[in-house]
Amino acid sequence: MSAPTPVISAGLRSVLSTLRLGQMADTLPERLVTARECSMPHVDFLEMVLADEVARRERRSAGVRAKAAHLDPTMLAEAWDDTAAVTYDRAIWAELTTLRFVDDNHNALILGPVGVGKTFLATALGHIACRRRYRVHFERADKLFKRLKAARLDNSVEAELRKLISVDLLIVDDFALHPLDATETNDFYELVVERHRKGATVITSNRDPSEFLAQMADPLLAQSAVDRLQSAAYELVIEGESYRKRQKPRTGSGTNVSETPRTRTRPTG
Repeated sequence: MSAPTPVISAGLRSVLSTLRLGQMADTLPERLVTARECSMPHVDFLEMVLADEVARRERRSAGVRAKAAHLDPTMLAEAWDDTAAVTYDRAIWAELTTLRFVDDNHNALILGPVGVGKTFLATALGHIACRRRYRVHFERADKLFKRLKAARLDNSVEAELRKLISVDLLIVDDFALHPLDATETNDFYELVVERHRKGATVITSNRDPSEFLAQMADPLLAQSAVDRLQSAAYELVIEGESYRKRQKPRTGSGTNVSETPRTRTRPTG
């Protein structure tokens, strides 16, 4: 017959609350059972329960940063469906998830047709960065440029640009989906130039980088920005069926589809 689960006294709960360790009481009974069954030394038990608390705080802190970064909470790397009928270079993806490109102030271009999961993977990188305490900002390109235009009305555009320039990882989703006018082109140029070798940028697009130039109003600014962006960028190309089909409500399981490698591009500049 197993021993009863220990009960946490009101006095201990009060002490934990005073020390702002109140959530420790939720898992402490289970940890006490583990310690008893394993004849765990006191110092090992203390390390275990404190490690639990550190993990809880890290999760909570990462959640706060992810919310501030405007990341979809469901688009986590561990939630990606590996049976999706898409192909991409797993070596590049594995490299990106190390976030060495963020440490090195490199970029990532996640490219492919509509619906293959570009936004999902870009957001997943944002969540990984938040867990590692990087400053992250995610925004759809059209909304970002509209917000900067609106900021000009109250003379706050410089402050908004500084915020975007200062983050460790800037994620711009659905770039070049629509043509950029002169103001938007200039804002894009400013962001790329100011962040070049100073911060990491992830851009998702269903257009090839060679098509970016035709979408911008000023060819010279466009060429200068795209050249800087590409010179320090990994390119992850995703091809296949729409990933969004995997997210539809269904009654049965889908068919497993393996992924195959694709061309790998490393930063060259």
